[in-house]
Amino acid sequence: MAVVAPCITVETAEDYKASIERLTPFAARVHVDISDGEFAPSFLVGEDQLYWPTNWQVDVHAMVARPSEHIDRLITLKPYTIIFHAEVTEDRAALITKIRSAGIRVGVALLKTTVPNTVADVIRQADHVMIFSGTLGTYGGEASMMQLEKVRLVKAINPKAEIGWDGGVSVDNAYTLVQGGVDVLNSGGAIAKAEDPAAAYAALVQETTKHGVI
Repeated sequence: MAVVAPCITVETAEDYKASIERLTPFAARVHVDISDGEFAPSFLVGEDQLYWPTNWQVDVHAMVARPSEHIDRLITLKPYTIIFHAEVTEDRAALITKIRSAGIRVGVALLKTTVPNTVADVIRQADHVMIFSGTLGTYGGEASMMQLEKVRLVKAINPKAEIGWDGGVSVDNAYTLVQGGVDVLNSGGAIAKAEDPAAAYAALVQETTKHGVI
């Protein structure tokens, strides 16, 4: 069954605290973004500012050019998954080994321009592959549904990989994304900007569980 993971994509400790408080009543799995201002154009909260409720499953999406500079601190936080980008130029196999040896799941994110076959080596080793369809470091935007083709390509490389989607998730496309093979719908603006975040979350969950109508 697909899950909805609200995103926390914020620049300040105050906004991070507010996000935690807003999501705590209903969230179970949460997607937290960090960035370095280099790989992504914005500076978001850093790993030293992260914390979360003990009952959350947290996927940390590291939008950073050099994950090796962030991994040690992230490991001490014991998230459910650490996701780094396939496009980084560091030794990705070494990153995977370090994360997995700490008992943490390994995720790899693919930008819109990245063809899965060009990073097949890292996809084969990943527990989670996230198809990135948004704009790095921001809420909002529209989902590029053409990116759904990557689900098939990723599954051909690693049939066991959990598939995530980040960018433009909404009640208008959540059902299509799940039917296309997405396991984790990371929702940013649809929840963060909603007048009633809990209701927005519930609406997305309903879309992921509904049955098709002929």
